[in-house]
Amino acid sequence: MTAVRRCSIHKDIVAMRFWRRWRTRILLFFAVIGPGFITANVDNDANGIVVYSQAGAQFGYRLLWTMIPVTIALIVVQEISARMGAVTGKGFSDLIREEFGLRITFIMMVVILLINFGNILGEFAGIAGSLELFGLSRYYTVPVCAVIVWLMVVKGQYKGVEKIFLVASFIYITYVFSGFIAMNSASQGSAVAEWMKALVATVKPPGKELFEHEYLFGTIGVIGTTIAPWMQFYLQSSIVEKGVTKRQYRASKLDVIFGCIFTDIVAWFIVAACAATLYVHGFHEINYAKDAAEALRPLAGDYAYILFAVGLFNASLFAASILPLSTAYTVCEGLGFESGVGRSFREAPVFYWLYTVLIAAGGGLILLPNLPLVKIQLYSQAFNGVAIAPVLVFMLILVNKKELMGEYTNSRFFNIVAWALTVVMTILSVPFVWDTIRQILH
Repeated sequence: MTAVRRCSIHKDIVAMRFWRRWRTRILLFFAVIGPGFITANVDNDANGIVVYSQAGAQFGYRLLWTMIPVTIALIVVQEISARMGAVTGKGFSDLIREEFGLRITFIMMVVILLINFGNILGEFAGIAGSLELFGLSRYYTVPVCAVIVWLMVVKGQYKGVEKIFLVASFIYITYVFSGFIAMNSASQGSAVAEWMKALVATVKPPGKELFEHEYLFGTIGVIGTTIAPWMQFYLQSSIVEKGVTKRQYRASKLDVIFGCIFTDIVAWFIVAACAATLYVHGFHEINYAKDAAEALRPLAGDYAYILFAVGLFNASLFAASILPLSTAYTVCEGLGFESGVGRSFREAPVFYWLYTVLIAAGGGLILLPNLPLVKIQLYSQAFNGVAIAPVLVFMLILVNKKELMGEYTNSRFFNIVAWALTVVMTILSVPFVWDTIRQILH
């Protein structure tokens, strides 16, 4: 055998081994993908879409800089949740009960229940509003969608339900297409120049305007809507139910990072689409998510309008499934009841009854006339601001317990980043909560 032939065979063997190694990693990633990607994308729910649309409509591209630090913060917090679930095999509220006692856990469960129910109402309002854009009455669409959501979770198995949620997560790409159409059609001169303005704004830090009242609270709104308390509970519970362990932890970490980046790319396009159209034409007020879609139609055309409306329906229906599910997980784990989509109604009755009541109440209240939905959403945002600080503190105390996490505790560098994030979120939440309460009382 010639030296050239031996060299060729050696290269083939190396290439084959390289491909097998990467194929194994890719297959492992797709086996574990789900909890991190799904949880991050639910963050772009109807309430989140209102915040992002308002940011673009009121401030143009000037709040796009928040997307980079927000993405980093989201990755840090979600990675800790996924790691705790994979290492301990227990949900977040389960760990809080074991480490801090039932009294603190009960108080936390009540707060999370109130927050999540306010958000659930927002999701059903999003379902109603998105389908009203196509001429369909909420008195038919909301009950039908509520039944679909209930049947999907109660009658489904975990793997099947997760596949549906993954498909719903990828449908968020409609906002990317809508953003492309809006920015290209609405540009006053060169579309390239419009894109450059948006990209420069993404990496350009704010100046003195950060201390202006309206701009400061716009910034707090965008940051505050990204890391919600329910996300940490749901992600850790779904990691546990999926059966992710220390062995799959690295692939699960990629799932979290991929999900956080994807969801904030979607958020970037929502802000940019509204900045290029609504802001430029003087439409600066968004109260409901459907307002943005209606305003886009005359400015960016039917395609952008339809894609935005379809994205809103998908986001609302998706979140209307996840938020009651997250609440049921959180409360049942915290109080010691059986929980999980993999169990039957007979095995986990409290879990499924709570899920059922949340959907029935959320869908039913939306059908009432003169419901003060804006105030309800403001209340839930205020509770979000109050709850996120203790949730992050509990998380960081737990993840640093050596007897609980072993070698998977936070590194010194990671602790510095995570505690700094907690302090920043706490500081930002104080004026945000105060302003929200002032708006409610006014």
